[in-house]
Amino acid sequence: MLVVWLVSVLAVDRMAILRYDANMKSTSVLHRVLEPVVRSLPTETARQLARAEADEELQQRIEELACKANEGTLTPEERSEYEAYVDAGDIVATLQAVARKVLQTVDG
Repeated sequence: MLVVWLVSVLAVDRMAILRYDANMKSTSVLHRVLEPVVRSLPTETARQLARAEADEELQQRIEELACKANEGTLTPEERSEYEAYVDAGDIVATLQAVARKVLQTVDG
């Protein structure tokens, strides 16, 4: 539930979210911005965040769009949807990486 909320908050205006360039330079910026947020979470919440996965229906939809993207058959609407999932996935992956790093310091 927390991950869904975080993704929805962060994805409200994708243009306001830090954009990745070709070299993914902003990944470290995003990591630095999110680390204090994740650090402020209770330990159990950080554990849940680190383990969170998309539900089966969402995974299937992303896989369907990925296949169409590889085939070059995405409609403009599907491309926009797929890009939104990729952006959200990048944010969630960064949140999870930060959560794991925080947990390493807690769990020692």
